[in-house]
Amino acid sequence: MSVKKPHALSKCAGGSDSNLEQERLTVWFDGACPLCSREIALFRRMDKKRAIRFLDIRSSQTACPLSQADLLARFHAQEPGLPLVSGAAAFAAMWRAIPILRPFGELARVPLLLKALDFAYLAFLKIRPALQRHFNQGRVG
Repeated sequence: MSVKKPHALSKCAGGSDSNLEQERLTVWFDGACPLCSREIALFRRMDKKRAIRFLDIRSSQTACPLSQADLLARFHAQEPGLPLVSGAAAFAAMWRAIPILRPFGELARVPLLLKALDFAYLAFLKIRPALQRHFNQGRVG
């Protein structure tokens, strides 16, 4: 699990975002990544209560707690009033915000399980470029 202290808000790609401190979970994602976009679309459909604010890192209207490069390197989320988290901890936070997935998010609070999930996430990051190429090829044509 990775917990990061955010520095002053920077703009991911210019523009502004007037109020990052809302009573919702904030998730930053790469809108230029077809794999990421599909996954976020699924979570948006599951988020019937609109408990999650999804922010495209590459949007000109997104304020970011870290540099764009840092946000693109790992998945990040922040629950209201809590530190920014990344990797498996960020997914677990997102799961907790979606009622049907909440039990999985709560289970991920167990340190040993979270460590195993983060290990799996790091393994996924190694194959992510190949998966992105596959999804990019699927969008061409």
